Amino acid sequence: MNGSLFKHCFPAVALSLALVATTKARDGAIYTMDNAATGNHVLAFQRDESGHLTGVGTVATGGTGTGAGLASQGSVLLSQDGGWVFVCNAGTSDISVLGVTPQGLTLTDRVASGGHMPLSLSLRDNLLYVLNAGGLVGDKDNVTAFVFADGKLAPLPGSTRALSTDNTGPAQVSFSADGDLLIVTERLTSLIDTFVLEDDGLAVGQKTFVSAGTTPFGFAMGRKNRLFVSEAGGGAADASSLSSYQLSEDGDLAVLSASAPTKQTAACWAIVSKNGRYVYTSNTGSGSISGFQVGPHGSLQLLTADGRTGLTGTGSKPVDMALSDDGRFLYNLNTGNGTITAFHVNPDGTLAPLAAVGGIPTGAAGLAGR
Repeated sequence: MNGSLFKHCFPAVALSLALVATTKARDGAIYTMDNAATGNHVLAFQRDESGHLTGVGTVATGGTGTGAGLASQGSVLLSQDGGWVFVCNAGTSDISVLGVTPQGLTLTDRVASGGHMPLSLSLRDNLLYVLNAGGLVGDKDNVTAFVFADGKLAPLPGSTRALSTDNTGPAQVSFSADGDLLIVTERLTSLIDTFVLEDDGLAVGQKTFVSAGTTPFGFAMGRKNRLFVSEAGGGAADASSLSSYQLSEDGDLAVLSASAPTKQTAACWAIVSKNGRYVYTSNTGSGSISGFQVGPHGSLQLLTADGRTGLTGTGSKPVDMALSDDGRFLYNLNTGNGTITAFHVNPDGTLAPLAAVGGIPTGAAGLAGR
């Protein structure tokens, strides 16, 4: 797929907030959203060289959230160059685009999502796919594509694709590491969908696979086109797991390591370290993060015997994770106590806790950063 083929636009809405001085505008940053039903906002944090976060303001997205969190990964997305923030407005079924400028965040676009309840986004070059959980509100689940250029999104005609059934409890959409495939996890059906992407950005050749473990949720792409999927295990106590797969160029999945136990509850979000050697799951039911070492052939081995590589606190309910662009720091959004916890990622993959920031609404969702 050649993402450079895409260009288009949509009317803009201007709204800006000074976040940091010009010399600091492109320093490390973390973004989440409050997901408020009365009006959604992006919450911005500046990251210093030691990994600590400082809140620098909020910006309205123009849409609304659900007010109660989202059962998904990827509802807030930062472009690879750090210049754009994309946000799902699940309440108004649209997507907002905000530019990162020396003066702050500026809302440049807001477009209908191509369905209802958008809750996950993925961007490759200038092709953006959104996952809509319409089945939750009497519509149908789907993925829909948009072309991104100059701060604007335009729907890609004929790009909407259904999932395995109308209401799958979809959790995440993402491109494969090489950008040639699209992957979707379905929580309620315990299925994983793959699509091949043509040069025009359209998804074709849908294939559906039974997950190695129950309740596939968040996932992350590793090196060699490997896929790592967290498995919530239906929320049963200490029953969650992580599986690794090999993706073929035509969208087939081959299990490499099936349902490696986290020994924790409700592993719902997953992220791969920048060097590809470690995978982490956030365990919503246990207030913990489990780290795994990735073997040469995709095997998974817990870094700590009890599965608790990092602790976010009793009742914290950790959800979305993000890594700094240099891979030195891991951040976790906690909807149980309204915090973002921070960790230094040690060379051996273990996590050393840093100071947390608080005051975040418990309905918040999504985490992205650089």
